[in-house]
Amino acid sequence: MTYFSPGGADQPQGPGYQVPPYGFGVGPSPKLRPGRIWYVLTLAVLAAGIAFLVLGVASLASTVDNLQRVSLPGGGTVSLAHGGDYTIYYEGPGAQNGNFPLFHIRIAPASPGAAVTSLARYGSTVTYNFGSHQGRAVLSLRVTRAGRYAVTTSGSAPANADLAFGGSIGSGIVGALVPAIPLIIVGFVGTLLLFILRLVGKRSRQRAYA
Repeated sequence: MTYFSPGGADQPQGPGYQVPPYGFGVGPSPKLRPGRIWYVLTLAVLAAGIAFLVLGVASLASTVDNLQRVSLPGGGTVSLAHGGDYTIYYEGPGAQNGNFPLFHIRIAPASPGAAVTSLARYGSTVTYNFGSHQGRAVLSLRVTRAGRYAVTTSGSAPANADLAFGGSIGSGIVGALVPAIPLIIVGFVGTLLLFILRLVGKRSRQRAYA
């Protein structure tokens, strides 16, 4: 086998002969992976989780603001929009830790056809703290139909204490957290993993060209 040096005297010559190209160069650097589209996707998931959480908290705050309240001690009248289950919340000092005095409550129908079917202690711990409202679920109420109900309360409750009537805050808390928390975790972990993979890939390429 014979080797020819480019442009040397032993280079083959002849009509129509062209010197073959030769040389060297550096090609374009390969793109780092993973691509930007994956960052967009994971950040979109993270943003969706945060949006769900913000909307859920705002909805809970609105629900708490719209609870119907009567003074403790004292009482008042509440208008319940449908038959079924309601929750009664204690709002006042000691609501967060459950350290508040005992009180007595009596609920009687104040409109035709209305009736109370049950009034019992709330079975779990649910508290909230939104703005000026700090409450704890204390009683479960069931009524037969929509209507007005007279509430009479007595006891040595602290000043500015109330009883608030409404739906279950606990289900609202679950409804806000269930879609939000998984999305936030997936979005954050996904973005972090992509960043680590991109950083490791960049350093590996730097060592390869060193």
